[in-house]
Amino acid sequence: MKTGSEEWRDAAVLQGLPGEWDPELRRRAFLSLCLLPALLALSLVLVYPLFYNVYLSLSDAGVSHLRGSQLSGFHQYAAVFGETEFWATFGRTVVWTLVCSTLQIALGVFLAVILNQNFIRGRAAWRLLLLLPWAIPQYITALTWRGMFNGEHGAVNSLLSAVGAGPVDWLTTPFAAFVAMMLVNIWMGFPFIMVIALTGLRAIPDSVYEAAQLEGASAWMQFTRLTAPLLRPVMLPATALAIVWNFNNLNLVWLFSSGGQPDGKTHILVSYVYQNAFSYYRFGLAAALSVVAVLILFHFVQAFLQVSRWRR
Repeated sequence: MKTGSEEWRDAAVLQGLPGEWDPELRRRAFLSLCLLPALLALSLVLVYPLFYNVYLSLSDAGVSHLRGSQLSGFHQYAAVFGETEFWATFGRTVVWTLVCSTLQIALGVFLAVILNQNFIRGRAAWRLLLLLPWAIPQYITALTWRGMFNGEHGAVNSLLSAVGAGPVDWLTTPFAAFVAMMLVNIWMGFPFIMVIALTGLRAIPDSVYEAAQLEGASAWMQFTRLTAPLLRPVMLPATALAIVWNFNNLNLVWLFSSGGQPDGKTHILVSYVYQNAFSYYRFGLAAALSVVAVLILFHFVQAFLQVSRWRR
């Protein structure tokens, strides 16, 4: 029988490593070699495009001279911050991200708490039904809801007329179109939060609530003093993911609003970048916009995590 050291030496020889190395060093070197293909693939699909994007943001790249573009310093960034449309889109993005994330979390946690109650019948069927908005492909959801929000023949206005409310020009009025788009996004995103919250609730022992009831704690006190703190470890990463997904939700914005319509007043930053890159072919400006958007998102998430850590 070979000792562990002899087996590692043989493995090292097969991998072309010096046989006199310490077994622990050989093991680490072997594992590092195993990671090289993954690191190479990551470099090709993430690191190189990232640095190339930064290069484009510092150049005068356009549709007529993408390959022959020249470095122009921070000219594109100056153009970004000098556009009033950028600041309007930035403010709209902040509102979009905060409102959608907050309501998705509130609705998802509320439904998870309801579905976790023992008196609810057919909980499995309800969970399956409530997961459908998340399971349906986004492009189908966006186009379906766009038809439902149609001002003349849509189901939403028909329902409003049935209850005595007047029709709303959902797709032709900037504010109404943006509100409708947020409602659709909330409808699409709450099932993810619900599943995460329901998983966290299932991990809380029933004995905790039984002890609270014996102490005379009300349902609201049980939620604020027990459920919310015990859900925090699973809800913090879920909330961070919700922020990232809402900030980067290009598919819904582009399909539902038909490219930011009306008059580009429903763009968020990610769709504004897409429009500049693939509709106006302003590649340098779009690259600068994307870098700014990534930095904004990074600080947005960092601020959320700092506040969450401070509240613990």
